[in-house]
Amino acid sequence: MTDLLRVSVEEHLAVSTNVLTGLGVPEGPARDQAELLLEGDLRGHASHGIRRLDMLAQRLRSGAVHAAARPTSTWTTASVLVVDGDGGLGPPVARQAVEELVAKVAETGVAVAAVRNANHLGMLAPYVESMASAGVIGIALTTSEALVHPWGGTRAMVGTNPLAVAVPVPGEEPVVLDMATGQVSRGKVLDHAARGLPLAPGDAVDAAGVPTTDAAAAVDGAISPFGGPKGYALGLILEVLVATLTRTSLGENVRGTLDPTDPSTKGDLFIAIDPTAFGSGAAAVASYLAALRATPPAPGHGRVLVPGDRARATRATNLADGVPVSQRTWTRARQIAADVPERH
Repeated sequence: MTDLLRVSVEEHLAVSTNVLTGLGVPEGPARDQAELLLEGDLRGHASHGIRRLDMLAQRLRSGAVHAAARPTSTWTTASVLVVDGDGGLGPPVARQAVEELVAKVAETGVAVAAVRNANHLGMLAPYVESMASAGVIGIALTTSEALVHPWGGTRAMVGTNPLAVAVPVPGEEPVVLDMATGQVSRGKVLDHAARGLPLAPGDAVDAAGVPTTDAAAAVDGAISPFGGPKGYALGLILEVLVATLTRTSLGENVRGTLDPTDPSTKGDLFIAIDPTAFGSGAAAVASYLAALRATPPAPGHGRVLVPGDRARATRATNLADGVPVSQRTWTRARQIAADVPERH
């Protein structure tokens, strides 16, 4: 038995947007944030979907998120954009930065935005996909609270530190990577704990550092790095890279996406690359991807996919059938919406 409901795209967007505007967020930024919550649920990642609306509402009420933020951006060199989000919602700050990069990169070949003082971004794939739709290679990096234990350790000291890359492919959809360097997201741990679902073996450890599949025990423990020592090393180097370029916090000093009151101290990095500035070799990519997809599958596996295929297929199904949201999450979202007066 499942507790999943199917809701329309319009209703999903309306609930989130109305909550945010009712709490003082202007219509445009509210819509940007609502669309990112929708993308999380459309792509089958409830951890980044409307279940985050509750925490966003709490942070807006406490002032940890500035409803009427006025981000500023400065080109410190011809290709480096430094952004201060003024404590605002992450998606509108990030989208503005990405738009500025795309406009600039035709001139510079490579353009980089370093973002600080902005809140949780949601899924990273939509940002890099928007760059790819403009013919630009997009890279996005962000840090998080210390949620992952170092390899050989027991205490959470490293962020999940997601990485996304989208490379445009002539004549078809881009190839898209969107992954965190933890074995699972914190949102998935919380979602499974709330629904009484187990985690997979190797996902997390409990407060004593003992591996566990009990999501409730993992809430007080730590997420494991994916791929053992290699995932730990990748997560660590990405954290150091982002913190260095954005001048933001590291490790246990990163705050502001999981609690209702702390200002956000993580950093975000966006990189745009114009492939034509390098004499693009993209023409060969489509045939290579076709060859990968045509590879005979191993016994017990479905057809071979490339990064981005599964997310696009899931999204298309959910657009047709309705957005999947757990009954518990949807009930809570509706309660929040009922408690927030509509802006007139």
